[in-house]
Amino acid sequence: MSDIKLLITFKGDLNHYSLEQLRYISQEGVWSIGQMYDHLIVVAHEYLDSMEECAALHEEQPFGKTQFGEQLFENGGFPPIKIRLPDELNSPPNNSDSKEELISRMDQLIERMSHLETEVEGVNPNNKVEHGGFGWLNAKEWHELVGMHFRHHVRQKDQLESYLV
Repeated sequence: MSDIKLLITFKGDLNHYSLEQLRYISQEGVWSIGQMYDHLIVVAHEYLDSMEECAALHEEQPFGKTQFGEQLFENGGFPPIKIRLPDELNSPPNNSDSKEELISRMDQLIERMSHLETEVEGVNPNNKVEHGGFGWLNAKEWHELVGMHFRHHVRQKDQLESYLV
C-alpha cells in the first residue's frame, strides 16, 4: 500500500469512531485514539518540514545515517517494538480535537504529502538534515519516514480499538 493510500485509510477510519471513543483513555500512560492521530499528524508535518529544508539547502552534507537509521531504511520500517521517547520529548498529544478537526488535519497532511511527492525526486540526495535518532536524512528519506511512522502505529491503533466499549 502506498503511503498516500495508507494516510487515506487512516483518515477513513476516523468515521468509525464517536467523539467519546476518540478521546477515551483506557488507563494512565495510554493514549487515546485521538491522541495517536494528533501525534501522527504533528510528527508527519515535522518530517515534511525537514524534507522541505533539504530542498532549500545549497550545501551538500557528507554525513550519513546512524546504525539504527541504516537498519530502519534497510527494513523499510520501524521494528515491531514500543518506542518511548525521553520524558522531555514525550508530552502527551492533544486530546481535544473533534472527529471533523482530525479529518480536516488528515486532509491537509494528505494534500501536503501528495504535493511534495512530486517534488522529492528533484532534490539533491546529498542535501540532508539531521534526525536525532536516525542521523542525516535526505528529502526522499524524510518523505518515506512519514509512511514508516504511520505503519509503525498500526499495531497501536489496533490495540487502542480493542479497549473501546
